[in-house]
Amino acid sequence: MTIDSHQHFWNYEAVKHSWIDDEMSSIRKDFLPEDLKKVYQENGIDGCVAVQADQTLEETDFLLELAKQNDFIKGVVGWADLRSGHIDSVLEKYSSEQFLKGWRHVVQGEADHNFLLRPNFLRGISLLEKYGYTYDILVFPHQLGAVLEFVRKFPNQRFVIDHIAKPYIKDGFYDGWASLMKEIGKQENVCCKLSGMITEADYNSWTPEQLHPYMHLVLEAFGSERVMFGSDWPVCLVAGNYGQVKGVVTDFISTLGKEDQQMIMGANAEAFYNL
Repeated sequence: MTIDSHQHFWNYEAVKHSWIDDEMSSIRKDFLPEDLKKVYQENGIDGCVAVQADQTLEETDFLLELAKQNDFIKGVVGWADLRSGHIDSVLEKYSSEQFLKGWRHVVQGEADHNFLLRPNFLRGISLLEKYGYTYDILVFPHQLGAVLEFVRKFPNQRFVIDHIAKPYIKDGFYDGWASLMKEIGKQENVCCKLSGMITEADYNSWTPEQLHPYMHLVLEAFGSERVMFGSDWPVCLVAGNYGQVKGVVTDFISTLGKEDQQMIMGANAEAFYNL
């Protein structure tokens, strides 16, 4: 199967989705399964993982309900406050939800560079393995030092880095990001999504060639067996269409063997999220 490992749904609300700034005004509207289903049919995608965009349990419930109603939504990455003293009971409550595969926190939005290393957050993460949950790491490059320390603390926890850690492609920054990603890639419990790249470049003038050094580094650091394609739809639409997003990855990996291509375009996501 060809799996999109990272996309979002929402009923647009100005306050809830205030992160959608004026430059991204084209996605200030609802994006729901009926919209994405057509896109997938046009682009040969068999299924997806729906990832939280709002930090509420209501968001998690919203995505789970959509998954129950739509066969192509194979799994959900939800949100819960992993810092909470009651997180044990929350995880227990959701453990019976077959579509809930893992959790994510919008760490990139936290002012504390070491948010991931705070004791209450670490306690929450320590409980995930018991339920077989994954954890999606959403950070900016300046937080990668904390990520390295973080993933080393939990060698048996399955982690995936979203959007190749959002390097500042538009500004051409590479070296610091690359050094830390290489170190993180040495941790065999960590995967990486080839997603969210065109929106880190210039929305209007990006080229696939600008993204190649970053994708090359990710493949070198994690290997074909720990990399997965993701579209970041509908956020990606501010800089391109779905076909372009998929094409950036499929064209880049076209020189790899067929098995490697299949892993990146679906098999790795199936195995990681137990779809």
